[in-house]
Amino acid sequence: MVMDTSNVWPALAGQQLTAREAQHAGVPAHILAQILSVPAVARGKYGWHCARCQGWVASNVGTLPAQWGYCPECIVLGRLTSTDQLYRFPNQPLPPQPDLRMSWSGQLTAQQTRVAGELITAFDAGERRLLWAVTGAGKTEMLFPVIEHALRQGGRVAIVSPRVDVILELAPRLQRAFTTVEQAVRYGGTGPASSVPLLLATTHQLLRYYAAFALVVVDEVDAFPFTTEPMLARAVNQAACGTVLYLTATPGPDLLRQVRRHQLAVSYLPRRFHGAPLPEPDVVLARGGGLSLPRRLLQQLRMVMTTEQSQVMIFVPAIRQLRQVQATLAKQGIVAATVYAGDPARAEKVKAFRDGHPRVLVTTTILERGVTIYNCAVMVLQADAPLFGVSALVQMAGRAGRDREHADNPVWFVCAHYTLSIRRACRQIRQLNARGES
Repeated sequence: MVMDTSNVWPALAGQQLTAREAQHAGVPAHILAQILSVPAVARGKYGWHCARCQGWVASNVGTLPAQWGYCPECIVLGRLTSTDQLYRFPNQPLPPQPDLRMSWSGQLTAQQTRVAGELITAFDAGERRLLWAVTGAGKTEMLFPVIEHALRQGGRVAIVSPRVDVILELAPRLQRAFTTVEQAVRYGGTGPASSVPLLLATTHQLLRYYAAFALVVVDEVDAFPFTTEPMLARAVNQAACGTVLYLTATPGPDLLRQVRRHQLAVSYLPRRFHGAPLPEPDVVLARGGGLSLPRRLLQQLRMVMTTEQSQVMIFVPAIRQLRQVQATLAKQGIVAATVYAGDPARAEKVKAFRDGHPRVLVTTTILERGVTIYNCAVMVLQADAPLFGVSALVQMAGRAGRDREHADNPVWFVCAHYTLSIRRACRQIRQLNARGES
């Protein structure tokens, strides 16, 4: 006799958890015994196979002294060994809500409406699709109709990104757009949460799910670490039971290759929602890449802050340079905050900057994408640093000009040498502007 477990502990529907995680989420032992379990790590043809991340590790690498197998690839979520079981809670579709209405009352442009319709068609067909839209094109707003469409049909929706700052930016916007929909936000050490209709999470968190979501949206799909960790792509595929949408302004070679081979459908939007072109960077040659902020750069900063009442984001390639630039600005009477990935006050500083206090933020590449600051100029110091590739430069430049009233915010690429990456980034921005006019 096969036991029907379809209604067992629906709060964790679609999740795959260790016994420890399930117990931490409040699942009693007698209930857990009814859930389908699989060996977390099992020996196979190519070594040890992990059921959580679907990765393989060679036996000579993934074997502990006690001769247990373990998975080093997804250890960031806690160590799994061949002595562990992974409990897969059956996915349970939510009841359809045909009367569900989003709270967002904004108006999409004609081009945004076209793309939003293509995304709904992709959802109905269960296909994978790339939304390739320039920075500031309104990708989030274009998602609202397909999210509403999926939720009405009783499907769960996951909006994920490799960057936690992107998730922290999106969460309040999605909450305002869908005020009647229960939402969860998961990243870092937040741990298991109930299976709600709308999840916002970093891509690593999808390792805790199995065939759970009718719609998975991967925002900033070309961002680190998604592009360097194949495990994250597997996590997306494993967590989805329907449509996967990929969003970016700067698709990498692999995505473009899939588009050319017709393995991935694509929706393209080369113009920002307000119709103005992307600000084209002014390349400034300066000794040391401008870290000492020579007088002409300081004059330009003061001018945009005074005449345009603009905020300024200053990007540097290394954490150690944050304080140096902050101190140089302070000597000139300019108050600036600094922020980096490991900053314990990271979220608070970004929120304060968004509120205009202070008006200058010196940051690493953690804020190169997914963060919207209206009326913001951008300065990239040491733009010729190897860390700043074409995609990063285009994304950093894309923080400027996102407001209809300030579409021409200035962008400076400050460098000691005019590199190929700078040249290609400037050319890509010009080509995007030209394509938007055609």
